[in-house]
Amino acid sequence: MLDWDKLRIFHAVAEAGSFTAAGSRLNSSQSAVSRQIKALEENLDVALFTRHARGLVLTTEGQALYSATSDVSQRLDETTQRLLESRGQPVGPLRITTMVTFGAVWLTNHLNDFVSQYPELEVKLILDDEELDLASGQADVAIRLHAPGQADLIQRPLTSFQNHIYASPQYLDRRGTPVHVSDLDNHDLIVFGQSESVTIKSLSWLLNIGDTGYQRKPILEVNNIYGIMQATEASIGLAVLPDYLVDGRKTLVRVLPEIQGPAIDSYFCYPPELRGSKRVAVLRDHLLARIRQESNLL
Repeated sequence: MLDWDKLRIFHAVAEAGSFTAAGSRLNSSQSAVSRQIKALEENLDVALFTRHARGLVLTTEGQALYSATSDVSQRLDETTQRLLESRGQPVGPLRITTMVTFGAVWLTNHLNDFVSQYPELEVKLILDDEELDLASGQADVAIRLHAPGQADLIQRPLTSFQNHIYASPQYLDRRGTPVHVSDLDNHDLIVFGQSESVTIKSLSWLLNIGDTGYQRKPILEVNNIYGIMQATEASIGLAVLPDYLVDGRKTLVRVLPEIQGPAIDSYFCYPPELRGSKRVAVLRDHLLARIRQESNLL
C-alpha cells in the first residue's frame, strides 16, 4: 500500500519542478521533501525524476504516477468543495471560460454584482477563442456561443444574440446609405478572415446576402470581432456585428435595419462532475436572472 502522504509530496514536486519550490508550497524543508521522494522511489523500485541542473523532469514512470495523483487530487478538490458548500454559501474557485470579445464586453458586465454577492467565491475569468476542455479540468464553466460538441457536457440554453449590418456616420456621409440589399455591391465591406470558430462563421453572411449575382469582395478581413468593430468605427466600411457589442455605442449606426443574420445561441456548460455544485448553480441562476431582467426592459 502506497503512503498517501508521500504521493501528496510527489505530486507537489512534479508540479513545482524542484524540491525547494515544493518545500515552500508544503511548508517543509528541501531536504525533507527530497528524503520522502527518495523513499517513494525505493518503495516502488523505479526512478520518478531525472535530476538536471535546471530542475527535475518526470521519467516515464513518474509521468504515469503523476497522471494518477492528478486524478485523485482533482476528485479530492471537488469533494472538498461539495463538503464546504453543504454548510451554506458557495465557496472556493470558480473558473469561467468563453470567447475573448464576448467575455470582455458582455460577460464581465454581467458579473459586476455577482462577485460582490458571493465574496467567498474565487472567480477566475479565462478568455480564449480556443475552447478549453472542461472534462480535463481546464475550467469549471463555459459560456459557448454555439451548441457544444461534447456530448457528456451538461448544457443549459442562456439566450440568443442578434446581429446586423453597421457603419459609422462618417462612412455613410462619404459613400451614402444603402437602401436595398443590392446596394451592398457598391460598398466597402469588412468581413471575418479565416476562422474555425462556429460563431465567427455564422457572422460571415455579408458577402452573400441578396444573391444579386455580383461577387462581392471585402476591402478588409479581420479575424477578431472587436477588431472588425474598430475598423468599422474607423469608417473603413460596412460590417456585420453582434448587437451586444454595439449596444450603447454612438459611433455606429445600423444599416438596412430590417435585415439580420442568423441568431447566435448561447449555452451555459459544465461537466457532469459539477452537477449539484452550488458554485455553478448560483452563477447559472445569476446570469439567467440578468437576462430575464434585460428582456423585460426591452
